[in-house]
Amino acid sequence: MEGENEACVTSYKRFRTWLIHRHSWQSPAASTPFTTGRRCWPNFEFDAVCQRLELDSPTRQHEAAQGRAEDSTLIRDTSLCEPKTTTKAQSITSSRRRSFSVKAPQQEWIWTAHEDVQSTDCEEIQSDVRPFCVLNTPLTSLHDKSALKLAAPSLVNDYYTNLLDCSCNGLLALALDSSVYIWNSETRSLLGRLDPRLEPGLDRRHTVSCLCWSTDGRVLSIGTRRGEVQVHLWDVERQQNVSTLPSHLSAVRALSWKQQLLSSGSTLGHIHHYDPQAPAPLVGAVVQQEGLCSLQWSPDDEWLASGSTDGLLHIWDRDVMGLTRSHQPVATMKQPSAVKAMGWCPWQRKMIATGGGWKDGRLRIWDTESVTCVSSVDSDSQICALRWTEATRRLVTGHGFPHHSAIFWEWELSSLRPSSCLAGHSNRILHVALNPDASQLFTVGADQCLSIWDI
Repeated sequence: MEGENEACVTSYKRFRTWLIHRHSWQSPAASTPFTTGRRCWPNFEFDAVCQRLELDSPTRQHEAAQGRAEDSTLIRDTSLCEPKTTTKAQSITSSRRRSFSVKAPQQEWIWTAHEDVQSTDCEEIQSDVRPFCVLNTPLTSLHDKSALKLAAPSLVNDYYTNLLDCSCNGLLALALDSSVYIWNSETRSLLGRLDPRLEPGLDRRHTVSCLCWSTDGRVLSIGTRRGEVQVHLWDVERQQNVSTLPSHLSAVRALSWKQQLLSSGSTLGHIHHYDPQAPAPLVGAVVQQEGLCSLQWSPDDEWLASGSTDGLLHIWDRDVMGLTRSHQPVATMKQPSAVKAMGWCPWQRKMIATGGGWKDGRLRIWDTESVTCVSSVDSDSQICALRWTEATRRLVTGHGFPHHSAIFWEWELSSLRPSSCLAGHSNRILHVALNPDASQLFTVGADQCLSIWDI
């Protein structure tokens, strides 16, 4: 009996010593003195579960339930915690490989040619008019710029979406609810549309939140409110879904291409970098503390700019490989409202323009090298979108309340002045795009209209 008591005391002392050491490692304390079969010691590299939770799980309180659901799904795979038997370099490589092996959503998209679109538009779009139908005779702006007004029914009236883009081949992509329409700006003809296949058990498709053409105009990327990122190969005769990429856990707000690399940003501030042709497409990721609403690579592919809902403009370097939360932006600039309207200057590679929301309304041009604002002007209205025109070296902005107009700006050194104003929308202009030679401007407004301006 006495020997048993001494054994118990010895066992307890050993357990207490182990518990103190365990606490110093800043890991959860064990509830019993017995060792577990799959314990992950703190001197190991972070496993895929921890990295995935840090980069993709929601951190905001109102999405805690969604985060807990994702956490429970990931933690089930206890085989990710393994004893360290390889070199440090091999361990890091293995950890990254496990982190990037995320199951992609199996969402299938269907291409419908124009002939079939006309017969089914009324069923898919809840409106009296079909998309891209001519609404009236050409309008005339204040500076004798003519415009053709087309229908854009079911356009989502959301300031933080990016639903319009024109490729280098003149193909206009416009998202209307859950469908993406492709329109040829040269022939002014509707080619067709992309639709997500309705999943079993769901009564509706998921709304598109952003889209972006690749620099060569061959690939169209699409992001949804559910967090999916789709990549589609454009071929006039044969439409093909290239790949479905690992998804975010919140709405995808912006997409941007760097040659063959695609970057996406979500509402929760997570930035993912994909190589769609790689077996494991997710090749890198970083996190910003604020919600993301814009994302764009510089023309020389050296810098990535991300805008936040808190008014911060972050500049990241081109090193995108690896999955880390510690990677920090090289520069940060601040404005009073969300940085949603944003664009790099094509001929001044370190200059970037941003537009202020309804609380601000100022158009600013920043020098990202000196991290200073070199030009600023009050537009007296909400700036929803902006684009640079390299051919004419001007800047065009789309505005909301109270003017609902598009304005061209001349920029010289520290001077910004308006050169022309295009009026014709009855509600805010949410998106703007330019054709390849900048001879046409496309504006889409919350009035469910697409205007094509000959400039």
